[in-house]
Amino acid sequence: MGAKRISRYPVPELKQLPGDVRERIVAVQEKSGFVPNVFLALAHRPAEFRAFFAYHDALMEKQGGLSKAEREMIVVATSAANDCHYCVIAHGAILRIRAKNPLIADQVAINYRKADLSARERAMLDFAMKVALEPGRISDADFPPLQARGFSDEDIWDIAAIAALFALSNRMANFTEMRPNDEFYLMGRAPKA
Repeated sequence: MGAKRISRYPVPELKQLPGDVRERIVAVQEKSGFVPNVFLALAHRPAEFRAFFAYHDALMEKQGGLSKAEREMIVVATSAANDCHYCVIAHGAILRIRAKNPLIADQVAINYRKADLSARERAMLDFAMKVALEPGRISDADFPPLQARGFSDEDIWDIAAIAALFALSNRMANFTEMRPNDEFYLMGRAPKA
């Protein structure tokens, strides 16, 4: 069987890319042992690659009231609602690793309301889903339940911004027919030997 297509758009060779984009991709490869296909697919347009990953990093790598696992939960739940195969698989792997729980990503992707979550996590995902699916219905009434679970106004902004960024990401991944790397399927499922 030949190589599987990563995207319906051309994927540039690393040597063809601007230095900063190439360096980012090589750094990710050195850290993870492979290049996630999202980097290769989005490198088709370097300026948009830079903008997307700058915003991604600003939201997903920052310190704040949300843990890195909670941030990934938002991505997995909203990406599942948006039918984004790539993001559910890729971020599901990251969620399993960050939560140190091999079951959580599948539970959140299928139906977060039935998942083994805390009341805080469920409230966070209820709001994230509203941002992803019914943003016109967000009102002042959505804030007190989150504040009662310990989320600050800045945390609530982060929940909304992550859901919004990944709504964009989900649509681009579906549009480009981005394929998840095979490596993601096994990551975080069993303890390392």
